Amino acid sequence: MSSTLTFHNPLPEGVEDLRPWFIAIHDLPDEIDWAAFWGNEQPVLLDVGCGRGLFLYNASVENPQNNYLGLELDFREGRRAAKRLVKRQSENARIIGGDATIVLKKHIPAHSVDAVHVYFPDPWWRRRHRRRRIFTDEFVDRCARVLKHGGELHSWTDVPDYFEIIQALMDHHPEFEILNAPEEHPPEHDMDYQTSFERKARKKGIEIHRGLWRRK
Repeated sequence: MSSTLTFHNPLPEGVEDLRPWFIAIHDLPDEIDWAAFWGNEQPVLLDVGCGRGLFLYNASVENPQNNYLGLELDFREGRRAAKRLVKRQSENARIIGGDATIVLKKHIPAHSVDAVHVYFPDPWWRRRHRRRRIFTDEFVDRCARVLKHGGELHSWTDVPDYFEIIQALMDHHPEFEILNAPEEHPPEHDMDYQTSFERKARKKGIEIHRGLWRRK
């Protein structure tokens, strides 16, 4: 790796050090310098809630000219995804473990990101938990802050009522315009899905709702 990151916080005993492929939020500088973080000047794309990292892994392999940064609240899932990046010694994919809303607010420079991908965000099915859903006015504002002008926000879900909320938030935000989302294509193999959630849903015949917006 050619980045110039340094880490000062020791890991708990017995925890495998996956840095720089998995970085805990408390290891981040106040504001990330992308050139130092990656060791290059390539475009940066975010995968919010990257989970097990299928999109992150596939996209980084297929598009080596881009840098892909996953944000994952669940350290267990994020570290699991990072181990795939370690095996490949990936130079253009990493994962930050922590609250994506905090990373977007405090650590990512304004207008420095080319795309934000949010695939199959947790629907938090119980009514009393729905305040935990990531799509809120505040989240959309933070995405608008970090995206470059002309940058895109992609979001897919298999939950119709959640997609209606996402659409309402995005369609009426003054800094975004609606684009035509990509159409569904037949998978060529079992890994030819955007995420493992898409694979599971489509094999069950569940409809996938897709949205795409561009930062004005």
